Amino acid sequence: MSDRFTRFFASRWGIVLTGAVIGLLASLLQKAGNPPNMGICVACFERDIAGALGLHRAAVVQYIRPEIIAFVLGSTLAALFFREFKPRAGSAPIVRFILGVFAMIGALAFLGCPWRALLRLAGGDLNAIVGLAGLVIGITIGVWFLKQGYTLGRSYPVPASVGWIMPVLMVGLLLLLLFQPQFSEGGAIFFSESGPGSLHAAVWISLGAGLIIGFLAQRTRFCTMGSIRDVILMGDTHLISGVGALVVIAFIVNLIFGQVHFGFAAQPVAHSNHLWNFLGMVLAGLAFALAGGCPGRQLFLSGEGDGDSAVFVLGMITGAAFSHNFSLAGSPDKLVDGALVVGGISTYGQAAVILGILVCLVLGFTLRERFE
Repeated sequence: MSDRFTRFFASRWGIVLTGAVIGLLASLLQKAGNPPNMGICVACFERDIAGALGLHRAAVVQYIRPEIIAFVLGSTLAALFFREFKPRAGSAPIVRFILGVFAMIGALAFLGCPWRALLRLAGGDLNAIVGLAGLVIGITIGVWFLKQGYTLGRSYPVPASVGWIMPVLMVGLLLLLLFQPQFSEGGAIFFSESGPGSLHAAVWISLGAGLIIGFLAQRTRFCTMGSIRDVILMGDTHLISGVGALVVIAFIVNLIFGQVHFGFAAQPVAHSNHLWNFLGMVLAGLAFALAGGCPGRQLFLSGEGDGDSAVFVLGMITGAAFSHNFSLAGSPDKLVDGALVVGGISTYGQAAVILGILVCLVLGFTLRERFE
């Protein structure tokens, strides 16, 4: 039976099913209470977790998102069931951490990860086209480095306890979410009372959806960055067929629920400053390519025991803290007295995006054949 499932999940139908399920559940999560055009956003949700833990104090984006917890635990369950839980680590962890930091800075300049870019497009937000173009350019640069011999080296088998660190951390976050302890007066754990952080589906709905996605994505190796990389590097359309299914199904479901609103200006939790939407996702795409996976894929890998991916995830959470503590994150468009005020990122945010691109370029040029 497990062999039959393995063959199905490895097939094109398996990846298409996974993409379709992600698109369906993301749109349903939006209908159930998650922010508009943000049924699922790995970067935004990790940012909310950072805020809930007090790593930043942006009061409108603080919530322990059950989806992130469930992505990891769903992946762990799949890996255990199919005997693919393989603890490993040791592949340039400090570089992965830095890549995670800058990936988050780029994603929050755009206000979304690759998953949210696709879901924003499925909701009619045309700014997503600009962001996706930047993502493709960033990944293309990363693929060029791969062709030139870029490598972070190999990982090595490690004791089982190392592989269990991320799943256990997720269980800890789940307990904090369920019991909501207050450790000091006015201190963590924080939960938003307004803004995107206050918008969320019921915990059990989010957990259920996340477990399903984590399980399926671990089996099919679903990855938005990998889908673009494979097309550029090998002309392989296997993974990108799942990405296409995600967009199509999310768009159909959004149409049914009246969640499609075409345009650029004043889209929910988005800005129409095209230059920095583009450059933010160039940075994010390049960092994802150099690290070997998009934010979702890194969570799923950490669930199956990959300590290097866990370091990248922790880097992204740290990057979220830096983004909000130092005013690097994007601010959405807004209407003031009927007039549109275009959002974007601050001068500090612009400098951080440029710095991140330069750092990633330096890493791409210098980490070639070093470990051979």
